[in-house]
Amino acid sequence: MKMKLKKNSLILFSFLSFIFGGCGQSSQEQEQVTQEVSKEESKKPISKPLVTHIYTADPSAHVFNDKIYIYPSHDIESNTAEDDEGGHFDMKDYRILSMDSIGGEVTEHGVALDIKDVPWAKRQMWAPDAAFKDGVYYLYFPVKDKQDIFRIGVATSTKPEGPFKAESAPIKGSYSIDPAVFKDDDGTYYMYFGGIWGGQLQRWAGDNTYNAQAKNRTPEELAILPRIAKLDASMKAFADAPQEVKLVDENGNLFYEKENDKRFFEAVWVHKYQGKYYLSYSTGDTHNICYAIGDSPYGPFTYKGIVLKPVQGWTNHHSIVEFKGKWYLFYHDTELSGKTHLRNVKVTELKYNDDGTIQTIEPYQ
Repeated sequence: MKMKLKKNSLILFSFLSFIFGGCGQSSQEQEQVTQEVSKEESKKPISKPLVTHIYTADPSAHVFNDKIYIYPSHDIESNTAEDDEGGHFDMKDYRILSMDSIGGEVTEHGVALDIKDVPWAKRQMWAPDAAFKDGVYYLYFPVKDKQDIFRIGVATSTKPEGPFKAESAPIKGSYSIDPAVFKDDDGTYYMYFGGIWGGQLQRWAGDNTYNAQAKNRTPEELAILPRIAKLDASMKAFADAPQEVKLVDENGNLFYEKENDKRFFEAVWVHKYQGKYYLSYSTGDTHNICYAIGDSPYGPFTYKGIVLKPVQGWTNHHSIVEFKGKWYLFYHDTELSGKTHLRNVKVTELKYNDDGTIQTIEPYQ
């Protein structure tokens, strides 16, 4: 799936042509194959990039002051070789986007935080998130420290678009990537986080001990789980130690690594709808955005289905937000560049069924 759709279609066409030709299939059957491939090739994106002058990804969307603010990664070309650790995602700053309405003009506010202004950071500013409390905006971001271990930092501003000033050290006890901060109805803030492979979550045990030599789970082992930690009143520290968030099937069983079309990989996000907690996430190497529903911010969350099918490019990362009575899915693909590390943020409407399940979105039609 690291190949673009167009390349996949050509390979599929060549393969099927070989099979049908080798099996003595008729020209009519071969023509049918050609038509099917052409149909796949003709699919168009359901939405367009929000901005085209820079590359953006991993959009965390929030409504502040009756506007939508999007906190994305800022992709750049650093000519770093592609690898399974994500070394080619070599971002160095954050730039915030805002819009008054869906489909309206999008403003890019310039550099909100630069890696050179984070004293403990070494490289790779990955997917951020934001929160607001008592007149202060908080930017949460993962970046590798001087020992090349991902930690989560926090920076503050009096404006949602920044600029943000980073704390002198990462959040104590933080690790891995993809922080997502959720405010519950009672005013409590929780941070969800984690990502395997390049996100290093496999190095951290459930009791938060670190093993630099720890490997990814084998297919027959239980899958690694995302983490949650309550934020304290300062919004700059954990009120308690991170703990695992249980993601289970309809029978209450944890997923195994081999169930990689459903198990958690990265990009966790939490929102609330009709009194239920919705945990959504990327399955990584199978490229879906899936979701699960629970009755508590701590879970367990029961798997329900797919929010977003695979997009162009290897990664799939999203956020879900309500704005003016409608729900929206923010996501990315590689329409502008065709390169998996140079992505562009998009948005489309998200709809629920009467029973609270989410209608699966096909990004190309």
